[in-house]
Amino acid sequence: MLLLVALITAVACGAAPASNTPAVQSPVTSMEPLSTGPARAAGAPTSSRDGIMSPKITLPAIDPMTVTGDIIIAGSSTVYPLSEVMAERFADEGYSGNMSIDSIGSGGGFERFCDAGETDISNASRSITADEITNCAQLHRTPVAFHIGTDALAIVVNKNNTFLKNVSLDQLAKIFSSDTTSWSEVDPSWPAKPILRFSPGTDSGTFDYFVATVMAPAYGDDGRAKLLDAANLQLSEDDNVLVQGVEGDANAIGYFGYAYYHEYADRLTILTIDRIQPGKESVDNHTYPLARPLFLYSDATIMKEKPQVAAFLDYYLTNLDDEISEVGYFAASDADLSAARQKYLDVMGQ
Repeated sequence: MLLLVALITAVACGAAPASNTPAVQSPVTSMEPLSTGPARAAGAPTSSRDGIMSPKITLPAIDPMTVTGDIIIAGSSTVYPLSEVMAERFADEGYSGNMSIDSIGSGGGFERFCDAGETDISNASRSITADEITNCAQLHRTPVAFHIGTDALAIVVNKNNTFLKNVSLDQLAKIFSSDTTSWSEVDPSWPAKPILRFSPGTDSGTFDYFVATVMAPAYGDDGRAKLLDAANLQLSEDDNVLVQGVEGDANAIGYFGYAYYHEYADRLTILTIDRIQPGKESVDNHTYPLARPLFLYSDATIMKEKPQVAAFLDYYLTNLDDEISEVGYFAASDADLSAARQKYLDVMGQ
């Protein structure tokens, strides 16, 4: 389901400058080769967030009041809440252009970015595929990925569910499989009640991730079909629909990005997976089995020809840590975030 979720327009106080180029930089006309890892100038500060000292890359300061011009973003419903917060903050600080953000799933976002060429930035909760890269090449676009954080996939049940607090990955696959229709078919100690399943739609990177991580290990190449053929299954690209579905019936179960559980934690019960609670510690130490990276994708030509896009990406990567935890996701490691910032500098020839 295609859902237009936000159109953000802000007008800066006072007259905006005629140019839409950020005050701190002008677009460059050539691109240096991308580096294979983060670099830093001599004497640049380091950080030990990950337990080891790593280079800390900073980007040129951006004044949103100097930025005009439209920015079009579409893609992952998982990344959407974070991009929405960053866009609102950018506008609050003076950005005077129009920014639209569509929540249509990672696959839908890559279609608009690589097939139609309609967007400047693609939100994604999975890596771009080889076929999508090929489609981008037809439009002379070379996708550039910026790792912005980590999501712990939340498996949730209704607050009135009294029998399910923990689930194994194998049980989870059976719960979402066409092989079962009732809870007792998964575990005889569970009630003989129908399982009501709520899942992101097939354009969602969350759906793709769930199939690859949960269904495929149990059912191989049939995993996707087993999920789609399951009884009492509702698919939606709108995570709010999934939240409401699980909240509405004691026999319901669903999954989506951690930020949506974080927002509705008082209305849903989150399950542990193999006795491991999703959270910062289990994500950082790689013990929670359903953690995945989150990305922004853009293109060097877009970033150079549309300085407002480059400015917003700079602002996003610079201020990300101020907002990501509040939204409900987990900050990227210092090494990953520095690598993303260094990639930005390489793309812009700085």
